[in-house]
Amino acid sequence: MGRDADLGDARGAEDGSAVVDFVLVSVLVVALLLGVVQVVLALHVRAVVIDSAAEGARLAGRADRTPADGVERTRQLIDAALSERFAQDVTAREVELEGLSVVEVTVTAPFPVVGLLGPAGTLTVSGHALVEEP
Repeated sequence: MGRDADLGDARGAEDGSAVVDFVLVSVLVVALLLGVVQVVLALHVRAVVIDSAAEGARLAGRADRTPADGVERTRQLIDAALSERFAQDVTAREVELEGLSVVEVTVTAPFPVVGLLGPAGTLTVSGHALVEEP
């Protein structure tokens, strides 16, 4: 009988520990999930800005268009997919690249470090396209 009493005391000492374990593990799982969501968000912003710069360069490279048209198109795409604040610094220019005349559209945008509204780093990307001759 003494042995059963000792087991009962051991079980009683651990009452409620499952709640503490659940809370501690839940905090870690939520932190990990938020980290993954943040990485995915940052990669999404990067992909949208790169794609928009490339599309703006393709439009600006057409024979009937100017680099200003490429800047406007890039801003429209970024504004539609993300927000206007990501399209504040967009430039386009014609450059020589390996002996070819190309249009280069450069976008400098905030890179989300903590959500879309939190502090941000800086992301600079460029899109290139050949200039068509009329």
